[in-house]
Amino acid sequence: MQKIRLALLAGGKSGEREVSLQGAAEVEKALNPEKYEVKRYDPATDLPALIRDAERIDVAFILLHGRWGEDGTVQGFLELLEIPYQGADVLGSAMAMDKHVAKLMYRNAGLQVADWVMATMADCANPERIIEELGLPVVVKPIRQGSSLGMSIPRNREDLISGLRQAFNYDREVMVEKFIKGREITVGIIGNDELTALPLVEIIPGANYQFFNYEAKYQPGASREVCPAELDQTIAAQAQEWGIRAHRALKLRGYSRTDMIVSGDDLYVLETNTIPGMTPTSLLPQAAAAFGLSFGALLDRLIELAMA
Repeated sequence: MQKIRLALLAGGKSGEREVSLQGAAEVEKALNPEKYEVKRYDPATDLPALIRDAERIDVAFILLHGRWGEDGTVQGFLELLEIPYQGADVLGSAMAMDKHVAKLMYRNAGLQVADWVMATMADCANPERIIEELGLPVVVKPIRQGSSLGMSIPRNREDLISGLRQAFNYDREVMVEKFIKGREITVGIIGNDELTALPLVEIIPGANYQFFNYEAKYQPGASREVCPAELDQTIAAQAQEWGIRAHRALKLRGYSRTDMIVSGDDLYVLETNTIPGMTPTSLLPQAAAAFGLSFGALLDRLIELAMA
């Protein structure tokens, strides 16, 4: 049997470069060497090599997080080279990456989201408009960053000013959301036309963390994940259905992972990840394992969906 020639894209130029490289090492280790011929490409330095090799590549596996990887740019580049790849296409990637656009699409699909406003630089000096509309605390987010980079939960006026300034260092557009207290869960979706919702994962940050920030995500032992999440079955089923609806609302394919907050009997959609973390202990692989898919089998399935 001829091996599948796979280009593994990892590294890149975003603030999540190291996470990308760590994930790529785990993916490469898990791919069956009898089935795949794997070659690594770092878009920060290797785009000319990728162009030269394009005709000899059967499929690409993108493991780039944040800007220039999860926002449709690399997807468009691969489209031009006629190389199939796993996950969302240019449009879906761009919509999911832009948190403001994604929330508009969620609302259009009938999904509940926290109220929000788009901040301006003027709000950094005078945030009264935001406080009057949303109250405090709020959640401040750069709209095109992953791994919670630049995110904060200000609880007073001074912290809001500081949080806005920090967020504008990461992006020229910043969103401020009404804070919803509750349990954070995530639901993975796999499939192209026929979609399967994986078991839910509950994310419980350690006592030292206000929320599931960059350090809480990647520092060993900083957070605890429960899979399957211990939720009322009605809420769990609703969350899985909403994960599918969010996936479709953003016109995604292959796979996704949508984060939500459970507050009492209410569910709020936060955001959707189109290239989730990909180590054996990352959230999506944990959910896949609970579903009965080993890490290697999950990778096989995502590559099959890409080549379909």
